[in-house]
Amino acid sequence: MIAKTEEDFNGLKEIGRICGAIRDELVRRSQPGITTKELDEIAGDMFEKAGAQSAPKGVYDFPGYTCISINEEVAHGIPGERSLQEGDLVNIDVSGSKNGYFADTGISFVVGDGEIILQKICDAAKEAFDAGLKKAKPGSKKSALGKAVHNVAKQHGLTVIKNLTGHGVGRTIHEAPDHIFNYYSRWDDEILKDGIVIAFEPFISTIEEEVFQSDDGWTFLTDEGYVAQYEHTIILTNEGPIITTL
Repeated sequence: MIAKTEEDFNGLKEIGRICGAIRDELVRRSQPGITTKELDEIAGDMFEKAGAQSAPKGVYDFPGYTCISINEEVAHGIPGERSLQEGDLVNIDVSGSKNGYFADTGISFVVGDGEIILQKICDAAKEAFDAGLKKAKPGSKKSALGKAVHNVAKQHGLTVIKNLTGHGVGRTIHEAPDHIFNYYSRWDDEILKDGIVIAFEPFISTIEEEVFQSDDGWTFLTDEGYVAQYEHTIILTNEGPIITTL
């Protein structure tokens, strides 16, 4: 969507704050022994108290309020009876809506102490996001964000996932632009506009460049190696980017 009015900006900021608060609370509660279902129920309660709705459940009938993925699960993990363990790589992805406005945010992190490589890819995902954010401004080519992400990955001896991308957001959970790649494509020359709302989400990988969907029809998996994501919803303006989900 293109945010134009004060109502647009206020609505986007409100749902962004809600999703960011749920994300942060779930990260805080992610201790060894807790199940992903228990974490998801916390999110459900927080959505209800905020007068907001889960986007994956409301739009796609996803079997959970949030997507929680562990280790080999990269994205869209279904909350269930699997419990977190010390050293797990966890991704929590929260998207929701209120009053017709949507936000989407996610973060990968390590539970307690884990392998050094896991923290490395989490840090690199955040660094890649920051690098892409510098290119996220009206008048820039969308491909500049992907180029920045891939450059950070290569600097750390890592790679990116090419078949998971960022996207437009705002009036629904997925809208134009359909993709924001994590790599440079010279044909991806769309010019970003003032007021455009995007979910920018670098996926940094230890080795693989593609993920595959599991038999459950939702979860994306890796064959080997690990993947970390870092995502925020951003309104691009001529005065600078507004991150709604901080």
